[in-house]
Amino acid sequence: MPREPMVESKETEAKTEVRSKARSDEEGESLPRRDPSSYVGTPALGTSRAAPAAGIASTGPATSILDRRRRRFVWSCVVAFLSAWFIAFFRFFLPRVLFEPATVFKIGYPADYALGIDEKWLQKYRIWVDRAPDRLFVIYARCTHLGRTPDWKPAENKFKCPCHGSGYDSEGINFEGPAPRPMDRARIDLGPDGQIVVNVGRLYSWPKGQRDQFNDAAAYLSV
Repeated sequence: MPREPMVESKETEAKTEVRSKARSDEEGESLPRRDPSSYVGTPALGTSRAAPAAGIASTGPATSILDRRRRRFVWSCVVAFLSAWFIAFFRFFLPRVLFEPATVFKIGYPADYALGIDEKWLQKYRIWVDRAPDRLFVIYARCTHLGRTPDWKPAENKFKCPCHGSGYDSEGINFEGPAPRPMDRARIDLGPDGQIVVNVGRLYSWPKGQRDQFNDAAAYLSV
């Protein structure tokens, strides 16, 4: 008889343990379970988990249209600068060639010119074709004062330089103004085809106080 209370107490303790275990199991099921693959603790710097753990976005802001245009403009400037520099560098090694007007050229046949001054070739070759009754010659249109091109004045039958007023008669002989001598004349010949060949690289002049070269053989054509 005295052992019955002890048996009851053991049974009570056993029931209590069973209830406690059941309660703990129920509480365990209600709590969220941790992912065993999840990282525990503070991620190390330099890892892919460090920025999210610190509250920093892992990716930057989206690139806007304005940013893309700015990048495109900057790269265009860089490419243009490098291209210009390369062209200048390459051009340094190429020979420089000066393109000058031809000094020898044809101006047609003697029969193409009437008496007087013909200005047909003034703009292209800077010459006047002057036909007199017995000869045809070519005046190089350059004032002997400062090198300007005089104007032909048909009404006054003279050449007049607009620079300082030097005046020349219809044969290019100076008679007024500061011009020191007559205008030069170009070499003139007849080619094999009968056309007039002019050479402005060879000029005939009449310096003051010196011999007149206008009567040299190649200074005119007899007509």
